[in-house]
Amino acid sequence: MSAVFPLRVGTPRRWAHLFCLLIGLSFAPWSSATPPTQAPHASKPVKAKHGAASKGGKTRHGKASKHGAAATDSYAHRSEAMQWADEAATRLDLPAGWLRQTIGQARRIPLIEQLVLPAPTPTAKNWAAYRSRFIEPRRIEAGAAFWQRHQATLTRAEQTYGVPASIIVGIIGVETLYGQHMGNFRILDALATLAFDFPPAHPRARERQAFFRGELDHFLRMAQRSGNDPQSYRGSYAGAMGMPQFMPSSWSHFAVDFDGDGRIDLFNSTADAIGSVANYFKAFQWKPGLPTHYPVQLSPGQTDMDALLAPDILPTFSVESFTAKGAQLEGPALQHPGPLALIELRNGEDPPSYVAGTENFYAITRYNWSSYYAMAVIELGQAITAHRALSLVQSNAR
Repeated sequence: MSAVFPLRVGTPRRWAHLFCLLIGLSFAPWSSATPPTQAPHASKPVKAKHGAASKGGKTRHGKASKHGAAATDSYAHRSEAMQWADEAATRLDLPAGWLRQTIGQARRIPLIEQLVLPAPTPTAKNWAAYRSRFIEPRRIEAGAAFWQRHQATLTRAEQTYGVPASIIVGIIGVETLYGQHMGNFRILDALATLAFDFPPAHPRARERQAFFRGELDHFLRMAQRSGNDPQSYRGSYAGAMGMPQFMPSSWSHFAVDFDGDGRIDLFNSTADAIGSVANYFKAFQWKPGLPTHYPVQLSPGQTDMDALLAPDILPTFSVESFTAKGAQLEGPALQHPGPLALIELRNGEDPPSYVAGTENFYAITRYNWSSYYAMAVIELGQAITAHRALSLVQSNAR
């Protein structure tokens, strides 16, 4: 999931070459070495928790080094990595020899170290530009086709977990364009790089390195128990995997065997991906039937913006408190039963856009910690819903 590193709204010129490299890696073709039907899978999880939300990689075997992501030194020659492997074997109750061999097969990828650093010159956030990357004809048409093919599974997921099909379809569309772009970094290399060589220049380097060591723990447990080759997993540079881009901890805690074949496969089983996304949101307190947001009007000079924006995206205000601070609601929003948050979406040099976010809006940000991401998921789902309705009308008119 992208929650680990929220999607940036702008890309500085200096970083354009890195973005191009990443796109090249993500779109690299599958190798014929491993048939797609033999993608990695994990054993049944014990329900507990992830983070966007993040996601592992399919058994894609493109040659990353040809795209500039060449691995450098092997962790087999790094004493601290081997010491970590010995300690992890005891901590995780895994065979010491297998764990040392696995960590020794990991390679450091300097490109990943660059990709996780904040942009040196942040650009102004722009919701309109961000939105245009996801709410566009190709993704809408692909989403409508995905929904049509898997309508029965989406309906079952909604009935089981209470999460609307439009949200599930929006998530998978934003994350991987319905499985078309699942990433081509070896997960073992990505997580080892971030666990042992997280760039110290990052403002939260110690915290993030600890996070990725935890994700490496989850990944190693998952790979060993499934019997799959740890080197076969492919995904994002941050270690996110499959159609919904789950990080290993999310796979462990939230992924479900929704097709009932006895294994969890987020790479090739669309049913497992759909069920797992829905289960993730249920775990993060999705409330069936509750809107994600409402329109809001703000009057300049009459709205206490500092107070309304202080909690950020966390729903904090009752309707009475929200309107008392100058935010104007109407219609169903005035009957909203729970807390609200004022969501600000900046538009570069143009005035920001605002909505009143509910607890379900906040739940989407648990998949990826970004209000821009959440709105893109919501609006993509809405656009696909509208496309399907129009197609039905046109079909009936023939």
